[in-house]
Amino acid sequence: MSPHIRKSRTVRLGLLIVPLLLTLTGCSQVSGLGFPEGVSSINDISLSLWQGAWIAGGVVGVITLILILWPAVFHRAHASKGEFPKQTQYNIPVEIVYTVIPFIIIAVLFYFTAVKQEEIIEKSPTVAHEITVNGFQWSWQFTYPEAGENATVTGTPDKPPTLVVPVGERVRYTITASDVVHGFWIPAFMMQIQNIPGVTNSIEFTANEIGEFPGRCNILCGRNHSQMIFKVKVVSKAEYQQYLETLKASVA
Repeated sequence: MSPHIRKSRTVRLGLLIVPLLLTLTGCSQVSGLGFPEGVSSINDISLSLWQGAWIAGGVVGVITLILILWPAVFHRAHASKGEFPKQTQYNIPVEIVYTVIPFIIIAVLFYFTAVKQEEIIEKSPTVAHEITVNGFQWSWQFTYPEAGENATVTGTPDKPPTLVVPVGERVRYTITASDVVHGFWIPAFMMQIQNIPGVTNSIEFTANEIGEFPGRCNILCGRNHSQMIFKVKVVSKAEYQQYLETLKASVA
């Protein structure tokens, strides 16, 4: 092989590897990749899993891209001479490697997903508040037992309801459905749980930031599924108690 061809291959290899190294080492802190940090107790648990999955996917994608471009870039020297690269029918070590590596990736992701899931669904002996979330076609009902048995906020597709929750206090949400399967989803909180007819699910978490956050049903549930939205309003503890008193007065 001539020095010119060897030098050309080295330059091309550098053009492929340098962007990969810059991508992997360019940032000292990993982005939330679309999700804020610390908004809820679930974010604190699942954000690292989300970041790790994207990093793993990015590394696999870059390696796959290099393997696709490799024949096109580094075999051009043979093509320019009218030669075919060396043809190999099979390579047992390589085949074992590209069979085992995906299993390892899946096993690692499964392990960390299972660990994080157990942390998210873990139940506390006591919680500060309880709220029932009922999904129906095509809106939501939020019931506050502390304010009375009938203290329920019911929305409509034209007038979505607001779920008011206190900041810094753990709340247990009892999840039900009146008709078909719905999905109680608050994207900013990185949480989703299904509302299943005849089944009572529950989830607990703490909202850590005061503000308003959109929520919606993320399971196709019928004609007006796209209108099945709601708003989460995180307020101070004092404002939450005042809200409960307002509900009590409205059902008295």
